[in-house]
Amino acid sequence: MFGKRSDEQAARPPVFQGGQPVQGPAALSAPAAAIPDLPMPATVGFGPQSARGMSTAQQQAAVPPQQPKHNTGINSRKSENYYDIKSTIFNALIDAIDLTQLGQLDRDAARDEIRDIVNEIITLKDVVMSIAEQEELLEDICNDVLGYGPLEPLLARDDIADIMVNGANTTFIEVGGKMQKTGVRFRDNSQLLNICQRIVSQIGRRVDEASPICDARLPDGSRVNVIVPPLSIDGPALTIRKFKKDRLKLPDLVKFGSITPEGASILEIIGRVRCNTLISGGTGSGKTTLLNCLTGYIDLDERVITCEDAAELQLQQPHVVRLETRPPNLEGEGEITMRDLVKNCLRMRPERIIVGEVRGPEAFDLLQAMNTGHDGSMGTLHANSPREALSRLESMITMGGFSLPSKTIKEMVCGSIDVIVQAARLRDGSRRITHITEVVGMEGDVIITQDLFVYEIVGEDANGRILGRHRSTGIARPHFWDRARYYNEERRLAEALEKAELRNEDE
Repeated sequence: MFGKRSDEQAARPPVFQGGQPVQGPAALSAPAAAIPDLPMPATVGFGPQSARGMSTAQQQAAVPPQQPKHNTGINSRKSENYYDIKSTIFNALIDAIDLTQLGQLDRDAARDEIRDIVNEIITLKDVVMSIAEQEELLEDICNDVLGYGPLEPLLARDDIADIMVNGANTTFIEVGGKMQKTGVRFRDNSQLLNICQRIVSQIGRRVDEASPICDARLPDGSRVNVIVPPLSIDGPALTIRKFKKDRLKLPDLVKFGSITPEGASILEIIGRVRCNTLISGGTGSGKTTLLNCLTGYIDLDERVITCEDAAELQLQQPHVVRLETRPPNLEGEGEITMRDLVKNCLRMRPERIIVGEVRGPEAFDLLQAMNTGHDGSMGTLHANSPREALSRLESMITMGGFSLPSKTIKEMVCGSIDVIVQAARLRDGSRRITHITEVVGMEGDVIITQDLFVYEIVGEDANGRILGRHRSTGIARPHFWDRARYYNEERRLAEALEKAELRNEDE
């Protein structure tokens, strides 16, 4: 029941233990008369005396509101009086609410109940606020109790690519390829750690002093990395790679100038005719986005299995099996590596295998899969050029302890990889597909490649924005021509290459 809690209710363990969002159906009543009318202090903190008898676990579970000078929005300020009022109302809410029963509600119902009780508290305390201020206060308190606190306004913005929290007092975002410092602050590092624990606990993982590094994901697939003290000296460091609510497709990349329409047609054909494709690029260059775009051209009747460290791919096909690695437990046991997943998915009758990122010995198993009837498999890796991507593949296989001659490994790479697509993030923040490169064969101990498309930088404008152009290299019959003909795509391929040549002449 809502209302002043009994001693028995106050002694119950909190619903938000471990920071998990509330779930489950239930019915709650909320008699307004039972809400305590507490006096409003000049300044309100969240120390032991202001918790009104709550246990330490309960204080941590119900994330208290932050009291910075900045709003949870970006670059906006609020008065200290706003935070005094917010703290008072929040304390009254914690006294009036039964966290155990609140935990039995789903998220939307719990938010509605909290809003109703907060409205009653505002009325009883005769707080003078405008409608806009009252709505903002209600949203802030709901975010603190049920959501991710000060992060909620940032997560709601679709123009933000990355959120980087460097301790409680410093938060940066990336918008349009540029870093910006925001006014978002947390009450202290304890509140930030609690929110980090809430995020990772949703997928059954943990982050604390004993396990201070964790990779996780948000419900929308956004990638999350958390590292906490003692490894992170200035407080928990939280990094979120956000994904757009509307998944980008190749026409969107054309619109943004990442690739020409002819280049996009080539990529579409590459995905359609089941070329084994490696997407290479640096951090933040858009490798996962490009992989998502290419998977959009997989036939709907194909069985696709994805292997990832944190599941973030957004495939739209009806027959997709998603696999995710698992870190070791506190005893150092139970770890499931990427190589374990790739080896196991070979027994699951896949038609295509998609590896979110190739980092180690799983490169060997992926290449073997590409060589044994799983055409059209794809993966990403970190490299600054197609040539470097091939070298990194060879290095990862060698580091896996495989005692194979260098030439044998190169022959395996050459026989497995058909196309390398290179993505890059330029110094002005823009992202471009800089190479579409074929792996042709070997001459002696050297892997031979040929570029179909390259991106040339020609200068920059007055605003510092990079100027460049995508140029076709003039190859009329790519190495995968026979594969395109097998899938009846040779005419489209020829047209795309011809249009690319005409564009070269026009420029």
